[in-house]
Amino acid sequence: MQESTWRELAPGVYVRHHEELELNCGLVVGRERALVIDTRSTAARGRELAVAVREVTDLEQVVVNTHAHYDHCFGNVAFRESQIYAHADAVEDLRSTAEYQREQVVAHLRRTDREELAQTYLDTEVVLPFYLIEEDTEIDLGDRTAHLHHAGPGHTNHDLVVSVPDAGVVFWADLIEQGADPAMEDSYPLVWADTLRVLLERPEIAGADIHVPGHGAVVDTAFVERQQATLGALAAALAEGLLAGVRDVDALVAKTRGLGLQDATLRDAAVRALETGRSER
Repeated sequence: MQESTWRELAPGVYVRHHEELELNCGLVVGRERALVIDTRSTAARGRELAVAVREVTDLEQVVVNTHAHYDHCFGNVAFRESQIYAHADAVEDLRSTAEYQREQVVAHLRRTDREELAQTYLDTEVVLPFYLIEEDTEIDLGDRTAHLHHAGPGHTNHDLVVSVPDAGVVFWADLIEQGADPAMEDSYPLVWADTLRVLLERPEIAGADIHVPGHGAVVDTAFVERQQATLGALAAALAEGLLAGVRDVDALVAKTRGLGLQDATLRDAAVRALETGRSER
């Protein structure tokens, strides 16, 4: 098993890449405080991350959950003494879906004969974020400011992006994916590309040249722009189908092939487009 270590992307700005799900967590160190970006998927993994943070800095910690999916926030219990920020809708989502998410992961791990790992999910207390925001928010870390951005629905209805303008680094969470297709199960595919476009125009983001996806390798601006364009083409194809009265999932999938996305991704996007429809726009 490959050991997870911090990689310094810019002075005082780090990413820690984990083997499980190719997950990325971030750390931004200021003069007075440090910001931890996402907390991993279980109490045990959260504690491991907390120890790793302390190896870099002993400053007071502030935490942000970028969204309410288990792999990004079930490790909150290891940071419960810190201020934990999230979008207000993330907390509502976590309240309503945490146990379902746990059940789904545990069932999958048991099907694949990983009972010991399944037990770590059962042993994890879900700790809700309690500093709730609904619009762009600045976090003063001392000699630098981290910006939390929300621009509308995308991967979920409550995604937060973290930018560090003085370092030229952006943590996109699952609004951007590398190494796999963007995950569509809870998404808003008709407007995801629009949300990315708005975010790319934010002055705190527009000048960045280092981009950290929620999963996979660190990428450049061109990669982000290409993924935004792909999601835009997907949205256009789905919208065209819906406008023409197409309501069959297979028929919508057929209209969206050729974008370089897997059929499973297209199917999830079609289902979500049918579920959300024009309410997204």
